[in-house]
Amino acid sequence: MGLGFLAALEFTARRYSLPGPVTKQAEEFIFPPKSGFPLYASLALMMVVLTRRQRVISLGAAIGIDAAFLLVRWFADARLTFGNGALWVIAAHAFIALTRRTGQERILLLKGVGLALLLAAARKTGETWLLITAKTRPAVLDQYVATADHALGNPSWVVGRIVRATGTVGTHLLNGVYTQLAVAAVVIAIYQLRGVAQERAFPRHHLVRTFLVIGLLGPGIYMLFPVVGPVFAYGVHGGHWAMANLWPDVPPSIGPPRHMPFDEITPRNCMPSLHTAWATAIFIHSRRSPRALRFAGTFWLIATLGATLGFGYHYGVDIVAGVVFALTIEIFLHSQARGWDRSGMQTAVHGALVFAALLLTYRFLPLHMARLPWIFGPAVIILMISVIRHYRRTTRSWESAPSVTGWIPRSSLEN
Repeated sequence: MGLGFLAALEFTARRYSLPGPVTKQAEEFIFPPKSGFPLYASLALMMVVLTRRQRVISLGAAIGIDAAFLLVRWFADARLTFGNGALWVIAAHAFIALTRRTGQERILLLKGVGLALLLAAARKTGETWLLITAKTRPAVLDQYVATADHALGNPSWVVGRIVRATGTVGTHLLNGVYTQLAVAAVVIAIYQLRGVAQERAFPRHHLVRTFLVIGLLGPGIYMLFPVVGPVFAYGVHGGHWAMANLWPDVPPSIGPPRHMPFDEITPRNCMPSLHTAWATAIFIHSRRSPRALRFAGTFWLIATLGATLGFGYHYGVDIVAGVVFALTIEIFLHSQARGWDRSGMQTAVHGALVFAALLLTYRFLPLHMARLPWIFGPAVIILMISVIRHYRRTTRSWESAPSVTGWIPRSSLEN
């Protein structure tokens, strides 16, 4: 299914004269990667299936290959970046799995390689999706969302002023958190998967599954509900396409919203906030980790919320939708890992209905939300809390049952 999706996205991108995710990922075997950290994070994820000696050799090989690439680029006066080595080592392990491994060992190594490649390709897939949203959705719904956001007190405008007041220190800190979200996810995932090398099997449910599904389904919502964000629609980044240069000083006035034409470059990637959804997933999966990782998960969620709002990338109602979106996907996958648990499925359906209700309300009742904030503001928050409450109640009811994250039996891997 994953290969079919990538092939379809590659074909769609070609129709719009854009490089697809497969092409862009293949280019990074030779050309400078956009960022090396996600590629090394993918390599780290793959190495959970290796022994300690194999990990040292793999990491050393990746660093050695990158050193060679850096030397060539230095002589050629090209952009100095790293990450090619990690991709080459991941590919080498795929070759080893197919030619030197058999049975369970081959399947286990291929699973590790598959997770690594999926995580690496997810970034390219997201970039391609965003370009497609800009090309295929000439009009955006920012006026609807900005109007609805009055019910929550225009939090992007408030947090934007706070972040600006923190100066360069706060800006650089939040930007680092925002851009390296996948690396934080890998750290939590590696802890969850730390027993794979010894058990020779993967747990049934872990963070990577949720992370990838959020990234797979989210852009589809972007296509249905295209929004560019306040810093573009109401700020300097929007250029002459912006309604006015209002963000973050002056919230937009309340009035009947309309579809708003925008350029063919800016991604329509606001509704829901996937960064919030991913940070929520990291927070959830860090709860059964050591104190340091629990603290990191909490910090990453809070800092991500600050970045998404403070940089003007999202409205407040996007954040609410992102939390509901993440919890719905998480409980669905968690329930599926337990064997389609009834209580889990009921919670997932509740989350899906709340998510749909939120989007319909933002789209068709934004003026009512703005004019009656004391009704709609608490209602939106209560709906989100209801999903959180159902999620907590369901997962707590599972705690006394057999572990849903138990290891997959070896016989299952061999079939």
